[in-house]
Amino acid sequence: MSKVRVRYAPSPTGPLHIGGARSALFNWLFARHFGGTMLVRIEDTDLERSTREAEELILDSLRWLGIDWDEGIDVGGDHGPYRQQERLALYKPYTQKLLESGHAYECYCTEEELEAERQELKARGELPRYLGKCRNLTAQEKEKYIAEGRKPVIRFRVPDGKKIVVDDLVRGKVEFDSDGIGDFVLVKSNGLPTYNFAVVLDDALMEITHVIRGDEHLSNTPRQLLIYQALALPQPQFAHVSLILGEDRSKMSKRHGATSVLQYREDGYLPEALINFLVLLGWSPEGEQEIFSVDELIEQFSLERVSKSPAVFDMNKLKWMNAHYLKALPLADLTHLCLPHLEKAGLITKETAETDLPWLEAAVDAVREKMEYAAQAPELMRVFFGDTVLLDKDNEEVKQTLSLNTTKQVISALQQRAGELTSWDSATVRKLLKEIGKEIGVKGKALFMAARIAVTGQSHGPDLNSVLTLIGPKRAALRAKSVLDQL
Repeated sequence: MSKVRVRYAPSPTGPLHIGGARSALFNWLFARHFGGTMLVRIEDTDLERSTREAEELILDSLRWLGIDWDEGIDVGGDHGPYRQQERLALYKPYTQKLLESGHAYECYCTEEELEAERQELKARGELPRYLGKCRNLTAQEKEKYIAEGRKPVIRFRVPDGKKIVVDDLVRGKVEFDSDGIGDFVLVKSNGLPTYNFAVVLDDALMEITHVIRGDEHLSNTPRQLLIYQALALPQPQFAHVSLILGEDRSKMSKRHGATSVLQYREDGYLPEALINFLVLLGWSPEGEQEIFSVDELIEQFSLERVSKSPAVFDMNKLKWMNAHYLKALPLADLTHLCLPHLEKAGLITKETAETDLPWLEAAVDAVREKMEYAAQAPELMRVFFGDTVLLDKDNEEVKQTLSLNTTKQVISALQQRAGELTSWDSATVRKLLKEIGKEIGVKGKALFMAARIAVTGQSHGPDLNSVLTLIGPKRAALRAKSVLDQL
C-alpha cells in the first residue's frame, strides 16, 4: 500500500456532531494504523451558513477527543490552503479544461424552468434530473441568454448509457446508471464550485489515497468518479460507513441523546469513553472485548471489520462505558470534573470549592460508583448539602419504616446524641448507631433505614456511614429535627 493519506473535511455550519466525529475517528485510526497522514480541511463554500466560530468549535471538539492531524487547518502543510474559500483560484483551470474538452458546458436555465422540469418528471413517475436543455446551445442562443441578463452555471456532461462502478472498501461493488444522474452543476452562477467539484479537486491535489465518509455521500460518488475520469486525475479508494440510527432505528436526532460532541463534554463525559463508544458504532473487534485503550484501537482498526449495516446509538451503553472510565479516574481529577456542575447547581462557590476541596473529594468518592457522567454530581451529591431534608412520604419503604414504633425513637435519639458530640468520624458514627440500636432495642433494617430517613428523608442513597460522616454531627442533628417536625 502506498503511503496512506486521509482527510476529514467538515463544513463549518455548526458544532461537530456524532456522525462527523465518528468519520473523523475512523479516518484518524486508519491513518495511525498504517503510519499515514491525517489531514483536516474546511469546506466553506456555503457562504450563508459557514462561520469561523463553527470552524473553531469543530476543531476544538476534535482536539478534546484526542484526534490530532498532521496537515491542514492550524497545522499547515505543503498542500494548502486548507479552506475552500482560499482555493478558488486553484479550481478555475480545471473548470476551463472541462469546458474545452466538452466534458462541461454553460447552462442558462432559470430556477423556474428547472422547477417546472422537475415537476414534469415527477408527474411522469421519473427521477427528477436535468435533461440537458442547454447541452448544445448555439452561439446565437448563448448571446440571447446573456442579453437577457442570465448568468450561467457550469454543468458536467454526463455520458449516456454508462455503468459507473464504485469499488467500495466497505460495501463492495456498487453500480450506478449514468442515465439516472442527469447533468449536474460544477460551478454555480456566482462562480463558487459545488461540493462534488471542489471535493474531487481538493482530494486529488492533496493526494488523498482513501476517502472514508458516511454513506449519505455514496450517491455523490458516481458524479465524483466521472470528474476524476474526465480530468484524468488519480482516484482514491472509497469507504462509505453506515448511518448512525437511534434506538428506534430512525435517523439519529436529539431525542435519542445529544447529537453534538460539545454537549457530551459539557455533560461531563470523558473523551476516552466517547472515542471507545464511537468506534464500536459500525466497527467490530475480533473478540468480545469492549473497553479499548487508544493504542489498542490503533493497532486493531481495519476497514474490513466495518459493518455495512446501520449502527444503533445506545445511550445506556455510552453511560455504562463512561461510568467505567470515571471509576478509573483519579479522585482529584473526577472531583475537578464535577466542580463546575456543583457550582452551576448552586451547591458550592469557587471559594468553597477551594477551601472545602478535601471534603468535596470525599463526597465525590461516596457517589462515584453511581455516577455515569459528571453532570449527575449535583443530583447524586445533594444529600451532603443543607441543614434540612424533605421527607419522601410517598415512598413505600419510607412509609413502611415510619409505621414502626421504633422509628421516631431512633430519629429522636440520633438528633440528641449527634448534637452532643464534638468529635466525628466514620468509627464514631458506627459506634453511635450501635449504641442507639442497643438503647432502643432495634437493629438491622429497622435501625439503619430509620437513621437514613432521619438524615436524608429517603430510603436509598449513598452509604449511610459516608453520609453521616460527611454531613457532621451538627447537620445530622438539624436534619433529624427537620424530619421529626414533618412527622
